[in-house]
Amino acid sequence: MNTKVLIVGAGPVGLTLAVDLGQRGIDCILVEQKEAPEFQPKMERCNARTMEIYRRMGLADKIRAAGLRSDICMNVYIVLTLDQPPLIEFPFPSVDDARKEGETVNDGTLPLEPYQLISQYTLEPLLKAEAEALPSVDVRYGCKFLSFTQTDQSVSAEVQYSDGRTEVLESVYMVGCDGGSSNVRKQLDIKLRGDGNISQLRQALFRCDDLFDSIPMGIGPGKGRHYHVADGQSTFLIMQDSTKHFTLHSQVESDEDMKTMFERTIAMPLDYEMINCNRWRQNLLLADRYRDDRVFLAGDAVHLVIPTGGLGMNTGVGDATDLSWKLAAVLSGWGGSGLLDSYEVERHQIGDRNVGASRYASNGRRKWRSLCGPQMFEQSPAGDGARANLTQIADVEQRKTNEMIGAELGYRYVQSPVIWEEPGGPEHLFRDYVPTSWPGARLPHVRLDDGSAIQDALPRGYVLLCLNGTTDGGSDLAAAFAKTGAPFDTLAIDCQAAKDIYQRDFLLIRPDLHIVWRGNEPHQDADHLASVAAGHRSIMDAIN
Repeated sequence: MNTKVLIVGAGPVGLTLAVDLGQRGIDCILVEQKEAPEFQPKMERCNARTMEIYRRMGLADKIRAAGLRSDICMNVYIVLTLDQPPLIEFPFPSVDDARKEGETVNDGTLPLEPYQLISQYTLEPLLKAEAEALPSVDVRYGCKFLSFTQTDQSVSAEVQYSDGRTEVLESVYMVGCDGGSSNVRKQLDIKLRGDGNISQLRQALFRCDDLFDSIPMGIGPGKGRHYHVADGQSTFLIMQDSTKHFTLHSQVESDEDMKTMFERTIAMPLDYEMINCNRWRQNLLLADRYRDDRVFLAGDAVHLVIPTGGLGMNTGVGDATDLSWKLAAVLSGWGGSGLLDSYEVERHQIGDRNVGASRYASNGRRKWRSLCGPQMFEQSPAGDGARANLTQIADVEQRKTNEMIGAELGYRYVQSPVIWEEPGGPEHLFRDYVPTSWPGARLPHVRLDDGSAIQDALPRGYVLLCLNGTTDGGSDLAAAFAKTGAPFDTLAIDCQAAKDIYQRDFLLIRPDLHIVWRGNEPHQDADHLASVAAGHRSIMDAIN
């Protein structure tokens, strides 16, 4: 056996999975066809939940240091050109301002970590370095996945190195994180369902050192990150993390036309360089399955969304962190088969929900963009009326793209075999986040009386959070978890804010900070609860 887990694909999802497995001491090999991370922008924002995940992995500060400066705001604009006042401005705070708000609000509605703008070409090398520094992780670039077979005991994958040499790698499990055209998914004959090839655009990456400081809207760092041009070609300019690079999307005929569109959009005589240009298609697709025996899929291999709402890579990071601790549990000997079964149950529903959220947001953008065209640029009463109508519609519809905090923080696992289900549950919302301790939900962020975050106080195993100020009620559950071999701690918290938000005296939290069970009294069958949480028994055993 060469390794415990073979990971195919070294985008942010595969790299996050490798780092998390490595931090848990699980041997893994990560193979990537590219010789090195590419200078391609793709994703450009880690959302709040992703930053919480990276904080738990000890990476949040490094990501912030590498990404956009913390004093620069995240405003979104709809414009005609960048040298004119915007038609409409959507203000969004800088990281510094978001943190200041977090210091004054402690009702569970805000995340522990604000979002962070960081380009994929910055994030990937950072994660690669973290993975390579872990002794249990073997990172192999220039190594192409060819094919695989699997048995009841292992997976055998043939790979080819850039020098033409081939090798068969044996692993206990394999995870395909190899993108929308995933070869792993295709060999499993797992289909993508939904809306494909909705529209086609070109994306070009430009370097323009003086553009950020030259944009007249905003003062100092109060510029913006997204500039939607109200033309009929879906033109869209995105600032990258250096403030020196910008990505332009537009429906034009040729790569050369992208230069013309860039010049027309910035409308200022600035020196620039077009670094690369590619075509891409908008898709809203979800895989039928996320697993086939010992082979799992994650990230774009199982869900493809339109980048509205920031739910692409961020959903993939959620896949990676859900799967990682479960693989580690089973490979370490204490996790039951229910843990691996729960991966598809939990993440498929989130993939489905986030594809729906992306559709909701993209429909909103499409609605106001349908009003765009040459009339927007006319200096006439008709032009004034067209711009006024656009502004009114876009003020409602564009917000659907940029206000997705419910999808980011409020996702909740339903009917998971490793969650102690309660009947009912709060509504799943895309745009609004209502903190809850309902089983399956992420533990809402609360600052304790000493100013520290409750998430930071929780170990990386299972934790019984005791809000009555004493751990006396946790002894039976501690004994029950000891029988499974799973890591378990009890933590007593005496904090009124936490009591107000969580509304129960006892909460069982699992390693990824999702809530397994809650109650005002210790669970009446601690052995059963521990067995369900660790994947060894079904909750239905208590009924049958």
